[in-house]
Amino acid sequence: MGNGEREREREIGELLDWWRNGGMGSIPKVQKSPVISHSAAAKFKTTHSDFAQRERAAAAMAFASPISPSYSLHNLSSNPFSKHNKILTLNKIQSFSLSHRHPFFRVDCGSQWQGKDSLNYSLYSSVTSADILLDEAVEKTQFPKGDTWSIHKFGGTCVGTSERIRNVADIIVKDESERKLVVVSAMSKVTDMMYDLIDRAQSRDDSYVTALDAVLEKHKLTALDLLEGDDLANFLSWLHQDISNLKAMLRAIFIAGHATESFSDFVVGHGELWSAQLLSAVVRKNGLDCTCMDTREVLVVNPTSSNQVDPDYLESGRRLEKWYSHNPSNTIVATGFIASTPQNIPTTLKRDGSDFSAAIMGALFRARQVTIWTDVDGVYSADPRKVSEAVILKKLSYQEAWEMSYFGANVLHPRTIIPVMVYDIPIVIRNIFNLSERGTMICRPAGCENENGQRMESPVKGFATIDNLALVNVEGTGMAGVPGTASDIFGAVRDAAANVIMISQASSEHSVCFAVPEKEVNAVAAALESRFRQALDAGRLSQIAVIPNCSILAAVGQKMASTPGVSATLFNALAKANINVRAIAQGCSEYNITVVIKREDCIRALQAVHSRFYLSRTTIAMGIIGPGLIGGTLLDQLRDQAAVLKEKFNIDLRVLGITGSRTMFLSNTGIDLSIWRDLLREKGEKAEMQKFVQCVHGNHSIPNTVLVDCTADSYVASYYHDWLRQGLHVITPNKKANSGPLEQYLKLRALQRQSYTHYFYEATVGAGLPIVSTLQGLLETGDKILRIEGIFSGTLSYIFNNFVGTQAFSEAVKEAKEAGYTEPDPRDDLSGTDVARKVIILARESGLKLELSDIPVQSLVPEPLKASGSAEEFLLQLPQFDEDMAERRQEAEAAGEVLRYVGVVDVVNQKGTVELRRYKKEHPFAQLSGSDNIIAFTTQRYEKQPLIVRGPGAGAEVTAGGVFSDILRLASYLGAPS
Repeated sequence: MGNGEREREREIGELLDWWRNGGMGSIPKVQKSPVISHSAAAKFKTTHSDFAQRERAAAAMAFASPISPSYSLHNLSSNPFSKHNKILTLNKIQSFSLSHRHPFFRVDCGSQWQGKDSLNYSLYSSVTSADILLDEAVEKTQFPKGDTWSIHKFGGTCVGTSERIRNVADIIVKDESERKLVVVSAMSKVTDMMYDLIDRAQSRDDSYVTALDAVLEKHKLTALDLLEGDDLANFLSWLHQDISNLKAMLRAIFIAGHATESFSDFVVGHGELWSAQLLSAVVRKNGLDCTCMDTREVLVVNPTSSNQVDPDYLESGRRLEKWYSHNPSNTIVATGFIASTPQNIPTTLKRDGSDFSAAIMGALFRARQVTIWTDVDGVYSADPRKVSEAVILKKLSYQEAWEMSYFGANVLHPRTIIPVMVYDIPIVIRNIFNLSERGTMICRPAGCENENGQRMESPVKGFATIDNLALVNVEGTGMAGVPGTASDIFGAVRDAAANVIMISQASSEHSVCFAVPEKEVNAVAAALESRFRQALDAGRLSQIAVIPNCSILAAVGQKMASTPGVSATLFNALAKANINVRAIAQGCSEYNITVVIKREDCIRALQAVHSRFYLSRTTIAMGIIGPGLIGGTLLDQLRDQAAVLKEKFNIDLRVLGITGSRTMFLSNTGIDLSIWRDLLREKGEKAEMQKFVQCVHGNHSIPNTVLVDCTADSYVASYYHDWLRQGLHVITPNKKANSGPLEQYLKLRALQRQSYTHYFYEATVGAGLPIVSTLQGLLETGDKILRIEGIFSGTLSYIFNNFVGTQAFSEAVKEAKEAGYTEPDPRDDLSGTDVARKVIILARESGLKLELSDIPVQSLVPEPLKASGSAEEFLLQLPQFDEDMAERRQEAEAAGEVLRYVGVVDVVNQKGTVELRRYKKEHPFAQLSGSDNIIAFTTQRYEKQPLIVRGPGAGAEVTAGGVFSDILRLASYLGAPS
């Protein structure tokens, strides 16, 4: 670096220091620098003491490049920031006229396009008499407002590449609106790149030069691909000039180690300027007359203290009228995101600024519609990344969109909605990459009915969440009735510069809790403890507690206000998904109900409430334990019925795991049940119960999980208590849990009643017959059970129904085994233990506290054969004992009776029995055929004529059907249509 350049940088630094110090004292002497004349700077200081104006002067100083031709700031009027300030460009450039630039930064380019050697630049900031005469000479053009205008806004992803810019231009050309204004963002990632330039320069990291070259290269390559001829030459000249100026400004920031907000806004705004010029050139290339608008000449905003800006619609309207009088056109491409302060200082519209620009323009133009083009199909009923079956909402009211956007949904920022809402201008959100999708329309409520003018089915339109929050709870008896406590609390939060997301206070005033971003909670807690130290020490406040790892779930819908039961349905869905609510808030408008939950429960909660309000299917993750005869039949039934359940009943039963005693197969998305046997055999892994349960329950995108135990294993049944405690539902035909030790049974049932998990076991008694549910229904309706008597074993029913005439008992047993009714070893049926288990289950359901050992059981297995070898050996030896059973049959027949093996629950005498009994041939128990079960309930209501339940009580099909019925009952409880 030469001495001259070092001197230049020194002077820039001195000028910036003078400016940052408020312009106090004498102006630094400028001798050799061509940046700005000393007299001009002095005049600026003496005539414009306003800080913002001094900041603008510094921007002009920093704008000069040590490697550029000579600049001069001249013709300063007494008020260069007057609203009439205008620069006269002597030679207007047809395609890329720099007259579209902000007034302060316009460049006189009289010979700019005549050759590199004839360049002569001057920065102006005042009005000359020629300018005023020109203004008066311009023929006034009436600015047309109203429905002839349509507004389009294209985000950074929409113009991220040259191909996408072509697509945008094609959409604009094909739009049949009479007039259209297009608001465009910077190319994808460019705004971040520009902010990065400032960060590097402020950090005195000279790599900002290389980073700026990358910005230049990105736009240069895009222009080379899109433009040609004069259009290309003009744009590249302008681009290189901007880059040169930005290098000078960034160099000044690098020297000072600081950039004001205005400096940053000016630098960042170039991305929009470049993309707007590129797009307007491509539109003209496609044959449509098009003008480019630098919205800093039109939009006037007043910065606020909350990192936002308030549009000045009156002044913006005046400037728009004037701009249009000089640039009449039916197609305008305008820069988004950027604007000016009332002092003509470049600024931005902050968060979601381009959307905000489009809404403001829609209001200024009184447009027919504002279309926001993005990369999603519209507004979803929930985040589709969390709820795979979230649906596109065709219409939303302004208030609904407002509420959803506040709570984190991918909708417009609330302030974007305000300008168009005033004039009932609808906003449509559409996907530029899916033009066939019509998107979401945001409009006034009267326009948000369906095509037939009917109300929507669900009062809730959608759900949104905010993650990474913490709850702060301030409580103590000293808060009640003390004026100003809440003010002190939130004053401390304000001092900590934290944002309160939600507030909840009990009517007792004993506690106040509120949610803040987790990254701010430590500062909030410290501020509260400092503010209330005396109250804490005195005991007036008991604690200031922080509950971390929270999320907010909000249900939004305008019709919630007129629909009773919405809150009940919401909390019922959360409860059934075993989700605890930490805090609740609801505004009196009832547009939203907000709950705070654990962060790890957020996705499951979202899934649960989304399906409960019929916005998506009721989806249940399933794990099938024991793919044997009953389990395998169940899996086949699920396979055959899955499509019908989805289409007609909105139920999605997704089997995520199948496990036997040795092998299991797991899937995160759902097992293809058409080939489940092949998958288990060929791709199965070693069975491990803990891993199996974790996989099935670990899918957080599915809110509800059920484990179906199709075994007869007491080891598997021992897991039920832990599974229910974890929030998993359990369905089983396994009798071991309910007929096991009484203490474990009572503990299991107590847990089930205390939680919102479900434990269904209809198939433990009577296979698919509604025996348990019938008993429960009688008890729940206040009936008193006196006696339950029945033939509970389909196997023994089949045997004694066929043990007639001259047939031997052993032959009847052998026939039952060959028909598939018995267990592999028939002694398991003949022992009566299975019937005893069913009796003890019904006895306990009836309120009797009996152990299995309390039930006397008459075994049909001859004593000498109880300890014999295999089942085959037993069947070979059984004929030796046929004579005894034949004598019993003959005695019964002689008395006009039949033999039946029954179980009895004597509730009155609090006992149960299992034995072989004789019944008259006219008795219902004597009328059975095949493997039918029959159960008679004698109650106070049904004392003279018992309530009879009869039907098939054995076989894999009916048992699996009973389990399937329990699964569908669970789905109904969880929100599926009944």
